Amino acid sequence: MNDTNQTIPLEDPAGKYPQPPFKGQSQPWPGLACKMVPRPDHGEDTYKGAGRLTGRKALITGGDSGMGRAAAIAYAREGADVAINYLPDEEEDAREVIELIRAAGRNAVAIPGDLREESFCKELVEKAIEGLGGLDILVNNAGRQQANDSILDITSEQFDWTMKTNIYAPFWIIKAALPHLQPGSVIIGTTSEQAYDPTPDLYDYAQTKAATMNYIKSLAKQLGPKGIRVNGVAPGPVWTPIQVSGGASQEKLKNFGSQTVFGRPGQPAELASIYVQLAASDASFTTGAIYGASGGAGQP
Repeated sequence: MNDTNQTIPLEDPAGKYPQPPFKGQSQPWPGLACKMVPRPDHGEDTYKGAGRLTGRKALITGGDSGMGRAAAIAYAREGADVAINYLPDEEEDAREVIELIRAAGRNAVAIPGDLREESFCKELVEKAIEGLGGLDILVNNAGRQQANDSILDITSEQFDWTMKTNIYAPFWIIKAALPHLQPGSVIIGTTSEQAYDPTPDLYDYAQTKAATMNYIKSLAKQLGPKGIRVNGVAPGPVWTPIQVSGGASQEKLKNFGSQTVFGRPGQPAELASIYVQLAASDASFTTGAIYGASGGAGQP
């Protein structure tokens, strides 16, 4: 029976996912999605593919949880083979993602390691290309966020950690990947609403997201003539392990997302289709763009 004319029920976005107040909770950095309450939705049970990325080969940093996990699940169900990078401490979450990619019938490659090391970033690209048999989608998603009330509370070591993870790593990874990217390939960066409307407690993180937004726009102009598109995604408050592992104070965590027009934070699953659209070939005229999903806070 042909069900192409079946009506898809409307959903009220305000009531679609859990609303604050949330239970106070804390995990050591980098945190695990599987231990959060409530557990984030990455589209594990809901994302349905349509073959939009059939045969593509993607590398996603921070692919164990958050937007990276949502993108990995969606890419696999759209027909792509996927390599994910994550920290060794995130192995429990990463194993679930690898199983989901394989359940979609796609090749899955797990590459744990610390992106603060230039040598590892080069090795990451090499292992991804070897495991996937090529590379044409690169998603620089991994990030470090730690909340501090004052600049005086941020040590040089902590500042360096954030900069190395959020800024140096994409620089190293893109340099390593670029010689292997053919026309039609795409690079996607995860920036944030913090890039253009920073909160006072994320002094260092917000700087890196502004820099991410600008490297996307600059690189898009540089690589456009080579047929390589570069775009970004700018989430607002999204329920991920970053929030429970130092990215937000306990007070902010309990009311996380309450300032949005929907009165709740976003879920990673709600951004998956954006990562798919930016990677798909039918978005071939879109480059240097930042797609926002902030629950009504406006865009750059």
